[in-house]
Amino acid sequence: MIDIYLVREHPELFEKSYTRMKRPELLKQFKELVEKDKQLRTIKINLDSLRSQKNILSQEINSLRKAGKSIDAILKKMKELPEEVKKKEEEYAAFAERVQELLKTLPNIIHEKVPYGVSDKDNVELKKWGKIKKFNFPVKSHVEVLEALDAVNFDASARGTGHGFYYLKGDFALLNQALIRFVLDHMVKKKFTYIEPPLMLKKDLLFKSIDPKAFEQSVYCVEGEDMCLIGTSEYSLLAMYSDQIVTDLPKKYFSYTMCFRKEVGAHGINERGLWRTHQFNKVEQFIFCKPEESWKFYDELLKNTEEIFQALELPYRVIEICTGDLAVWKARSADIEVWRPTTQAYGEVVSLSNCTDYQARALNIRYEEKGERKVVHTLNNTAIATSRALVAIVEHYQQKDGSIAIPTVLQKYMGKKVITKSN
Repeated sequence: MIDIYLVREHPELFEKSYTRMKRPELLKQFKELVEKDKQLRTIKINLDSLRSQKNILSQEINSLRKAGKSIDAILKKMKELPEEVKKKEEEYAAFAERVQELLKTLPNIIHEKVPYGVSDKDNVELKKWGKIKKFNFPVKSHVEVLEALDAVNFDASARGTGHGFYYLKGDFALLNQALIRFVLDHMVKKKFTYIEPPLMLKKDLLFKSIDPKAFEQSVYCVEGEDMCLIGTSEYSLLAMYSDQIVTDLPKKYFSYTMCFRKEVGAHGINERGLWRTHQFNKVEQFIFCKPEESWKFYDELLKNTEEIFQALELPYRVIEICTGDLAVWKARSADIEVWRPTTQAYGEVVSLSNCTDYQARALNIRYEEKGERKVVHTLNNTAIATSRALVAIVEHYQQKDGSIAIPTVLQKYMGKKVITKSN
């Protein structure tokens, strides 16, 4: 949520940001917020004045009694006072609710480097890395390669659970674990602290971490329980410090979890394979820090993940997310997209975000400096989402005989160099 004090002191920052987005409805809502906040403060003054009237009237009654004068008029005011207070409290509650709603739904102030755009088609390529491999044989999809090797079973998972789930088998399942192990070791070398968090969170905590509009379309909730499955460990790591004062900043964490997403909407979930799934393995990076350090750490998080894909020797590009594709809680975001030989296109495998103080304010996560409590900044970035990385590995490392060469950096975890059909 945005900072009401910043709204009051520097409304021009929000006006400039929303103007750059070219979304007049945001400017209209922001103007409403400013007006409602002013009215709310006036109502609060009036309400406090009414509440203080009880003592004032009581003193007047005592004075009139001592003077032997009639107190009927004052008593009438005294009887009417509770109803006046009640009406003013209801008015205050209505204005306060709307102010809170606007604070929670208006977007974060975007970074100056975020380009204007209407949709993801307007995202901007920042860089490319790696050489696109040329094959001397017909390239097969990861599904074709894996099913021929008896390394997966999508039919069984569809029967037992539905589309978007999978069985991994034999060496390929072990390759998934090797990938996780490699990334965990990589992050330990970066001196990040490893956390294994809960896979479920209370609805209200999760709701504060994401766009309310996306909640129903992406989150699995447990019927009859106030709990939801996480779509990324980012949410659990945030919740770890909800309503807390964080000390010894920065806090640099990484976490491995299973993740769960409905993936409802435009893309659907009927694509066969591992690229778009309801359940997946992910290693996430997360940083809590002071505001003046967050952009330095934004670059650091991106570098960490680039090193992973460079070590895997998978060609990729970095994409700057435009205004029209930027989530409301993000000040700036970038994706890493890996090259897929089968589609002859890049596909998203990583999402990097600096949320500045937006998420932390909603969850009341603060730090103390010189006796003053301030809101921390939060950043997150995928280190690896294994299902999509495995797709890229299979398609990039497939061999003419149908086997899969294991990336050099993963061979020590596998104890072999090639995945072939198991007996």
